[in-house]
Amino acid sequence: MQDEKNDTPSFAGFELGTPALVCRWRLANRTLPLENRHLRALAARSVSGAPVSTQLVAWAKQHIEWTLADGSAPHPNGVLMLVMDTEGRAAMSVGPYDFLASASAADLAARAVAAAHEARVTGVAPEALWAVRAGSLVCGADPDWRPSGIDSLVTDLAKTLGVPVCHDPLLAANVLDGEKNLDELFLASDEHGILPAAGLAGSHARRLADGYAKLLEAANRR
Repeated sequence: MQDEKNDTPSFAGFELGTPALVCRWRLANRTLPLENRHLRALAARSVSGAPVSTQLVAWAKQHIEWTLADGSAPHPNGVLMLVMDTEGRAAMSVGPYDFLASASAADLAARAVAAAHEARVTGVAPEALWAVRAGSLVCGADPDWRPSGIDSLVTDLAKTLGVPVCHDPLLAANVLDGEKNLDELFLASDEHGILPAAGLAGSHARRLADGYAKLLEAANRR
């Protein structure tokens, strides 16, 4: 763990202040499979009303390249967490990955709503609800927000599959209100990957989830 502002290792007594930004990124075999996508999304975020600095992005990239392999040894398939406080100090650490206890439509929608609140402050939602309506993929994020690392992957995979993509910022709220006009539903999460909702895991969601799983499998074969 390091203090980004001073670019020195953490030491006894160093503590971050009030967190202003928290990113949680899934690891595979001590690597970050979506590294470039996550770093682009980090650069698109704002903290305390100001854009994330290029210095922070460069520090994060350096940390990943130089120390992640050794630092993630206790949790090779864990989660890399980046925290930045209101003073501009940042630290990174690795912890275990915990599977979600529930993948019900309501629980996934509730997570997406919480992520949307974060996006209104930072400009990027780390989790978003996606649906399939009449053969099109619907992203539940505001089109004005920059995509997270996982959302950019979903969008690119959809293009590869020839599936059109549109946005509906009210998707998660409507699901919580009981919307039934959906063929498929899944959560795209920087931490949890692509999670089809229970009972709504159709062919598109499965193909996208399989595409993400193949990235993790490729990392684990290295």
